[in-house]
Amino acid sequence: MLTAADIAAAHARIGPHVLRTGCPESSALEGAVGCCVYLKAELRQRTGSFKDRGSLNKLMLLSQAQRDAGLVAASAGNHAQALARHAERLGIPCTIVMPNNAPLIKVSNTRASGARVIQTGETLSDGMVVVDRLVAEEGLTLVHAFDDLAVMAGQGTMGLEILEQVPDVTTIVVPVGGGGMLSGVATAVRAEKPAVRIIGVEAEASPGAVRSLEAGAPAHVEMSDTLADGIAVKRIGDLTYPHLEALADNVVLVSEEEIIRAIFFLLEREKLVVEGAGAVGVAALLEGKIKVAAGDSVVCILSGGNIDMNMVSRIIDRGLWADGRLASLSVVVRDRPGYLNEVTGVVAIAGANVLHIEHTRAFGDIAVGKVAIEMKVETRGREHVAGIVAQLRELGHRVEEVG
Repeated sequence: MLTAADIAAAHARIGPHVLRTGCPESSALEGAVGCCVYLKAELRQRTGSFKDRGSLNKLMLLSQAQRDAGLVAASAGNHAQALARHAERLGIPCTIVMPNNAPLIKVSNTRASGARVIQTGETLSDGMVVVDRLVAEEGLTLVHAFDDLAVMAGQGTMGLEILEQVPDVTTIVVPVGGGGMLSGVATAVRAEKPAVRIIGVEAEASPGAVRSLEAGAPAHVEMSDTLADGIAVKRIGDLTYPHLEALADNVVLVSEEEIIRAIFFLLEREKLVVEGAGAVGVAALLEGKIKVAAGDSVVCILSGGNIDMNMVSRIIDRGLWADGRLASLSVVVRDRPGYLNEVTGVVAIAGANVLHIEHTRAFGDIAVGKVAIEMKVETRGREHVAGIVAQLRELGHRVEEVG
């Protein structure tokens, strides 16, 4: 088992080379959940995630022979970027095996640091098959993304910082994939403040920790696609599982829609670009899956910010759609001059903005003498949309909100 002494040594070892990330209070989350919430901003690390800590601690403990042999790891992206950056800085050859569906920014950043990148399979577990072959054939040194005591100790240095930054912390919310971050943070915190609750959060699409705790041992799970690719693993670690079992008060699951809402909330309210894996803790708080009281001080770890900008664009649209600030209306009117102007006039008078409009007569479900108008509109929210729909129906038009 990892010890507090291991983490203290890691803290001294890597401290000069990683960022002491901030942990500011979030007034937006306090208003949403009813207690003080602090955001441990690990997305501010130089490679955009907490993985800088564990990767560097492991590399600094390698023998010269292991460094000369070169490194290999399987990673969805964050461990890859951190390992590649620090390996380049220390002059160590580095090979990373990444899933085919890894975000482009993570693949590009890993290559930019000089690592050899091999993309294969859909998950970290698929990549480990290739890693094992490279270890056997090329004699490379494996640096596991989470199932390694040195890596876990490096991640645990976050816990020491949190205790200094928020001395009255009552609950720490930790994203869970393979379990390395929770193992390290919980070990550090329990040693100094055993009463602090440690709550893990993982995606419903990859519930390895929950299923393992139910089974009483590390369990293999089949996964679905998830925005939280950074914590998508088929099986948690043999070393991390005992820590999870002994130190976590609970592990909760969040859905893809809940993750999307959390990313959108952080973008709009906190001006933070957070990846899916980094947002799961906020999702659990916003959805009431973690019970808190008014006097609690909750620290939520934002573990990473390496999200594809194309995905951010889609999440923004999805978030605006969910709030009703974007809406698509289908309006069927008589095919007579002036009716299109009447419809757009209602929207304009209501203070909404038409972003896109089409009209057609070529659908079989529209009666002869009618025309369908499809409008994408920008509004102030759900009540505003309902008001526009009501006004159009009062004029005798058939109106439906699409999607």
